Amino acid sequence: MPIQVLHFTNAVVRSGAEEHLLSLLRLLDRQGFRLYLVCPALLDRQYGSDVPSDVERVSVDLRGPWNLGAAWRFTSLLRRWKINILHCHQFQSTRVAAPLARMAGVPIVIETTHVRESWRKGWIKGSFRVDRLVSHFVDHYVAVSQANARYLVEEKGLPREKVSVIENGVRLQRFDPSRPPVPGLKRKLGFDEEDPVLVVVARLEPQKGHAVLMEAMTRIRQRFANARLICVGDGALRAELEQQVQSLGLGEAVRFVGYQPNVEDWLALADVTVLPSYFEGLPLVAVECLAAGRPLVATAVDGTPEVVVDGRTGLTVPAGDPVALAEAIVRLLSDRDLGGRLARAGREWVLGRFSEEQQAERTAALYHRLWGDRQVLKRRLAAREHAEISGAHGQ
Repeated sequence: MPIQVLHFTNAVVRSGAEEHLLSLLRLLDRQGFRLYLVCPALLDRQYGSDVPSDVERVSVDLRGPWNLGAAWRFTSLLRRWKINILHCHQFQSTRVAAPLARMAGVPIVIETTHVRESWRKGWIKGSFRVDRLVSHFVDHYVAVSQANARYLVEEKGLPREKVSVIENGVRLQRFDPSRPPVPGLKRKLGFDEEDPVLVVVARLEPQKGHAVLMEAMTRIRQRFANARLICVGDGALRAELEQQVQSLGLGEAVRFVGYQPNVEDWLALADVTVLPSYFEGLPLVAVECLAAGRPLVATAVDGTPEVVVDGRTGLTVPAGDPVALAEAIVRLLSDRDLGGRLARAGREWVLGRFSEEQQAERTAALYHRLWGDRQVLKRRLAAREHAEISGAHGQ
């Protein structure tokens, strides 16, 4: 009989963690698992038809314990579907869903922590007291990188034995280094065909470090006056970043193209790709850039160096340092042979380690192990209870 698995997130923006979740919904073995999805209506609309048709999905906007109607509906779904495993994505989802799952009698609760929560400061949020309290309702944690696992154990103080590493995976077959750019796309953006192009694929949010990249662009253009930058993604900082571009005199050099589902077409334009984040889990976009055979400069934060190995599969720089970022990008623009070697090595590296098929297989193995352990424990408890009853009758 298939194991009933419910994936839950209360995120409202489709980004890396949500793509990770979607990969699991697509690839987990249907003979072993019956899959369900609960998420806010806003995210559900963004997923659209990308969610497989055999996944039963319901929109529930469960943002906190004060959402009593949503909490009741969520608990009712857990009971109606007879969920065996609740898989939450990010702590903000777990803190509201895990206690409700225990109330509903769900046997196993898992959390995947996709990113280090560096924004959490202060006595309450920064101490992780709430996380450790909620951890009593969680059976196991999935870290998406080795750095992510260290964060859970060393900073959050969660039990090491409850943490497994399952690295993020990407649909690698989408990316081909020989993919030609879309004809006329450079001209459409107002660029000349010979202009060197940088591409950053990331949400326009403080975490991603776009403001540092804009500062770096002023230095890059001192060496390469015709260097251009394409920002693929949208977010809360768009207006602020557009204003920064104008104030730095980069209006002719930078283009914001918003969210683009066909990211491979934009990577095909890139001479160099950039990921200037302040923090990450294990960034899917870094895997995608390398799978596309493009040289990559990234910040050495969290799980990123597990993908972008400095000097071997790309170049890494400190976060928040526009000078170092500019120097690394100029180095790749100046030495195309170096960029080519790094790109080829990077593609070989990610093809062997970061496929979504591997991610799904390792997740399935974890589900089976936890469910098997639960069944063994259940049988032992039943046997003990039977022995106690028999012993009482014998007296």
